[in-house]
Amino acid sequence: MMNQAVFLDKDGTLIEDVPYNVDPAQMRLVAGAGIGLQQLHQMGYQLIVISNQSGVARGYFSESALAEVEQRLQALLAPFDVSLDGFYYCPHHPDGTVMDYAIACECRKPAPGLLMQAARDHGIDLTASWFIGDILNDVEAGRNAGCQTVLLNNGNETEWLLSVDRVPHYMTADLAEAAAVIEKVGVRSQKSEYRKAEASYRSREAKLVGF
Repeated sequence: MMNQAVFLDKDGTLIEDVPYNVDPAQMRLVAGAGIGLQQLHQMGYQLIVISNQSGVARGYFSESALAEVEQRLQALLAPFDVSLDGFYYCPHHPDGTVMDYAIACECRKPAPGLLMQAARDHGIDLTASWFIGDILNDVEAGRNAGCQTVLLNNGNETEWLLSVDRVPHYMTADLAEAAAVIEKVGVRSQKSEYRKAEASYRSREAKLVGF
């Protein structure tokens, strides 16, 4: 079985969007997140967070504070028997005030750098994987990495600057609905592969009989 992942934006997708928040006490799963991730986990997908954290570059909090954010996410998901397989973040922003982080980079979404890094680290087939996010920058990052994409249409995307790379494959209301879509698409894909294999087998069988 190919090594598949579902990449997840954090703020507004997995937890409630509180701007530049690193206080674990203020972190809450969004509706449908726990059940959705539980379903994806049961389907065999690795679950990996991909998040822009420009608050580091802007001097709002230190990079070390993100360790507690990851711990809190794991704690929130534990009641659903789910754990994250990876937590990747970009601390950069070209307009930042902290010199070491005030750079243009390849890891800030919509660039696909973090997805590529996660794929290398975990041996993931990006073409068999998904990216779920709540804005079109997430969609663009996922598409640029070769993933299928789901946009959570929850009101967080306000600009709707569309291009070929920013059109989601699917749109859903929440992560639970996204998991249901991914399951259905996966079933169709498996059936398609089975039909291809069956056709190939029958073709070889026919050649042998003819011989």
